[in-house]
Amino acid sequence: MLGNEMEEDSEFAQAAIFEVIENQIRDDNPREVKQTFQRLLFEGHSKEEAMKLIGCAMCVEIFEIVKSQKPFNESRYVKNLSKLPEIPL
Repeated sequence: MLGNEMEEDSEFAQAAIFEVIENQIRDDNPREVKQTFQRLLFEGHSKEEAMKLIGCAMCVEIFEIVKSQKPFNESRYVKNLSKLPEIPL
């Protein structure tokens, strides 16, 4: 039972992150998200792969916000986007 709950939580988290990314792409804010998404597609990644890669950069920011109690760092986010498909740490 616990495994199913964890899987559902993971799916919910991924859906929420994808929604934020889709909003950033739609709003072109920050513009680097849309640029990175288009670049990753051009490089041969599927839409889902591109979303997951961008999600990795976003998760770094979420983790840092929670860990350090500091606001979102857009410049670090953009820097990590520019390095994709290398996974940010």
